[in-house]
Amino acid sequence: MTTPTRTLCPSAQHDVPEAQVFAVVGGTVDQPDTAYLDQTLPVTPELVEMTAPVLPAEVFRIAAPCIMSTACWHFDEPRQACRLAIRTVRMAPVVVSKPPRCAIRGQCQWWHQEGVSACLRCPQVLTNDVRPNELMKSAGDPRNLSDAA
Repeated sequence: MTTPTRTLCPSAQHDVPEAQVFAVVGGTVDQPDTAYLDQTLPVTPELVEMTAPVLPAEVFRIAAPCIMSTACWHFDEPRQACRLAIRTVRMAPVVVSKPPRCAIRGQCQWWHQEGVSACLRCPQVLTNDVRPNELMKSAGDPRNLSDAA
């Protein structure tokens, strides 16, 4: 699998340059359900306004170019790897039997780094989870170094 020169982070915030929505989070707080879009939508002020009073990353899965640097708490520059992707694959359970259709897969950092294992866990990932369980808290904590090589 060839990694593109510019990959996308599938767990970005709405206010980063070139942010785009690739999925909508529905369901309930305890049992979220992610619906993947056939194509991405740019994050616009109107889209952000529609999510009020909650943050866009509580309602949408947002992708943006991976910054691949220490500016991101999850990126391990020496290994050139996203530690959040590593921890998600190691710690989160598989929640689907086949990868969902995904508009960003070809550019997704997690896909290029972890392959189908990341996709089988992706539907449960919430960038801004208002009530994460202990496992997801641990996987999302940038201070968690359980992915150390």
